[in-house]
Amino acid sequence: MVVVLAGISYYYWHENTYYVSTDDAMIDGDVYNVSPQVAAKIIEFDVNEGQMVNAGDIIARLDDTTLPPGSNSDLAVIRAPISGVVIKKVNHVGEVAAPGYPVVMMVDPHALYVTANIEETKVNRVHPGQPVDITVDQLPGKKFTGVVTSVTRATQATFSLLPTGNTGGNFTKVTQRIPVRIALNAYQGAKLLYGASAEVKIHVK
Repeated sequence: MVVVLAGISYYYWHENTYYVSTDDAMIDGDVYNVSPQVAAKIIEFDVNEGQMVNAGDIIARLDDTTLPPGSNSDLAVIRAPISGVVIKKVNHVGEVAAPGYPVVMMVDPHALYVTANIEETKVNRVHPGQPVDITVDQLPGKKFTGVVTSVTRATQATFSLLPTGNTGGNFTKVTQRIPVRIALNAYQGAKLLYGASAEVKIHVK
């Protein structure tokens, strides 16, 4: 029994000394909100969710009869700004699209990374360049590696649309989490899904 307890104690000491781990992580990527240059009704959609498109491919066509006289007809064509996958169709045929409001959202599946939210009590041990072991819930049993590229200089809560505040008489202290960006190594054949849950183990020693 003593040997077993000693082994367990050593394991936890080793894990806490040499690694910072969390399961509060996800496959992330830069999302491109694709919107038109003019406001007009959508008359044709050329893509579906999950479809791969190349930069310059037509996403949708707008009703060009409502454009101001002399306008370039290309304004009625919405094209993909990048080569990537359509992860969300926001509008549909018959709806009015407007500048600044996306009709689709895209992400480049070849430029994915991991965002891990590390507890503020541990984040001072995390630095760019540290190697990372990664597992993804989408692909159980498969292991990936990566490297820390940046540590955000703000807590995750500061990016909330409705940041929490203490307006009452009670206060419960909550450990904040700091987003850490991790570059993925050699994952191209894995077909990782944007938003998939992940676990990371950062080598801090």
